[in-house]
Amino acid sequence: MIKYLIEKEFKQILRNSFLPRLIIAYPCVMMLVLPWAANLEIKNINLSIVDNNHSHYSQQLIQKAISSGYFRLKDVSSTYDEALKSIESGDADIILEIPNEFEQDLIKQGNASVLITANTVNGTKGGLGSAYLSNIVMDFTTDIKDKWVQPSNTSSITPTIKIATLNQFNPHLDYKEFMVPALMVMLLTILCGFLPALNIVGEKEKGTIEQINVTPVSKFTFILAKLIPYWTIGFIVLTICFGLAALVYGIFPAGHLSTIYLYAVLYVLAISGFGLVISNYSETMQQAMFVMFFFIMILILLSGLFTPISSMPYWAQVITAFNPLRYFIQVMRAVYMKGSGIIELSSQMFSLTLFALFFNTWAVLSYRKKS
Repeated sequence: MIKYLIEKEFKQILRNSFLPRLIIAYPCVMMLVLPWAANLEIKNINLSIVDNNHSHYSQQLIQKAISSGYFRLKDVSSTYDEALKSIESGDADIILEIPNEFEQDLIKQGNASVLITANTVNGTKGGLGSAYLSNIVMDFTTDIKDKWVQPSNTSSITPTIKIATLNQFNPHLDYKEFMVPALMVMLLTILCGFLPALNIVGEKEKGTIEQINVTPVSKFTFILAKLIPYWTIGFIVLTICFGLAALVYGIFPAGHLSTIYLYAVLYVLAISGFGLVISNYSETMQQAMFVMFFFIMILILLSGLFTPISSMPYWAQVITAFNPLRYFIQVMRAVYMKGSGIIELSSQMFSLTLFALFFNTWAVLSYRKKS
């Protein structure tokens, strides 16, 4: 019996001229576009310069800031008020003002001051931009001091500390390596959550579900036949994403793909069961779409996809414990970047198993079969 029900579901999907194209095109567009757009690295900060000193050292400082790769010179203003107008109009993000006595103070006193003014409407961009520029000024100061210090024949030793930085798991600090695995999870969530949610509701609106309700097919068999095609679609899409990540970005998992597929089974079970629960309680496709969209937005924002969970308020961190998206994102990033295995990810397996059992049991029990 279940064989014919599954066959019916696949035929319904293939009869829809739009859905098969969406299933193939959607992961391609998301994997090719979003990793470049969903990037929290702060670059191309518009810098306005107010150079009141016009000395050799002030020019060196300006060139060091521009050549860092984080800033682009927007304008060189003659006064601070003129530069402030650039910030107010949105043309500039940060002002670097070099005072009149900059070179004189640097040579005579060994220290000088500069003014950094940042537009902090976007707090992250303003804060990081100021920090970048401050570090550049400090590096410039260190370089100047190193040039001034003359070799000494005395036995006195100036204590210095050298810092060696080693970036583990993402040595080149490439943000795409952090985002691409998480975007795969978001893609599975949308496809394997939305499509099952719209399936039963679509049959309710067409009236075809009444033909199933009068048959001896059990609720469990009916729900299982509804889910299996979307599980298959989910794994096909996930495989396409693996290929695109490797071909386009050169990103390969440090661990085993079999580990990802194992956890994907549990996650797709959980999220598709959740979609069917919403479908069972919805009467129209419009209602199911709005309810699913409401929950998907919350799941994505509280998953750690864009912002670390540890940076959220405590009450939000408690809510994320009930978010299956959080656990699968942790799995994807751990396997891709650290090569983690099942032992290291045992807590995530336990959580995803509970979600899968809970939502699918709820889906079976909430389906109102009238025979």
